Amino acid sequence: MRLAKSGDDDFIQRIIQHNFHGVVHSTFNRTVNIQCLDHGDLYTVGCKEIDNAPNTLIIDLDCFEKVDIVVNDIVSSDHSNLSIANKMSIAMDGVMEWKCELPIYPTDRYVLNNNLSKMKDYIDIHGKNSAINRGFKGCSPYDSEMSRMLHEHTLLLVSELQNNELSNAMKHATSLIGLGPGLTPAGDDFLVGLFTVFNIGNSPCFSNKSFCEEVVSKAKNLTNDISYTALEKAAVGKVRETIIDLMNALFRGNEDELIMSLRKVLDIGSSSGTDIALGIMAGLETNMTIGGKV
Repeated sequence: MRLAKSGDDDFIQRIIQHNFHGVVHSTFNRTVNIQCLDHGDLYTVGCKEIDNAPNTLIIDLDCFEKVDIVVNDIVSSDHSNLSIANKMSIAMDGVMEWKCELPIYPTDRYVLNNNLSKMKDYIDIHGKNSAINRGFKGCSPYDSEMSRMLHEHTLLLVSELQNNELSNAMKHATSLIGLGPGLTPAGDDFLVGLFTVFNIGNSPCFSNKSFCEEVVSKAKNLTNDISYTALEKAAVGKVRETIIDLMNALFRGNEDELIMSLRKVLDIGSSSGTDIALGIMAGLETNMTIGGKV
């Protein structure tokens, strides 16, 4: 028996109400992804070093390396426990429910302007192998062309958004889906960061947040299931806790708080965190441009 430490409130309630049925979709050292049989969405059981996130449950386990969980194992909930085949039972006793809540855009942008500048400088020095800003350390012609396309389409996307040309922006956003290396491609990660900012209440971009869901409506067959789930959630403002902490620090934090939260985002994956952070910066710059035109 394992204990759940914390998790997405909706996921926990489905387990407690004995209303979860699924199969193992994929397994990794620190996470197990489960596909719900009722509506096909992906859910994640993560080890204790993972941060809270939508559709995610964190348990008191260091890693899944020695647990013989395999693809297509049956997953179900019963008596406030989540069971994975006969291999693991996870109890909800004392679990802390987490709910994604993005901060509100600040009325005074002085702190945000300063922190955004510091964030840019820090990423220039400490960003990890991003293909978007042409820092990708690939050596093949394919790598070079991929990096060029990512760089070009992100710049064009941001330009069209800042000019409120949403139909043109849609084309460039769609061209980013599934583009780049990794389990969550760089183009998808950039869009997750951008979508986060579009869902910030009271921000200049907030009135166009439906743009995010329109992009995702075209994404299902353009990327993998795991990355699609991240895009789908981000499109409605549901992102992992480290991203929320970074937004709070950008809006109201001091330099130490900003750098601490930014480091945690940059540590996501091999380059995913850097690409997410670049998407956040692009979204904030779009907010400032649009806000200046009002």
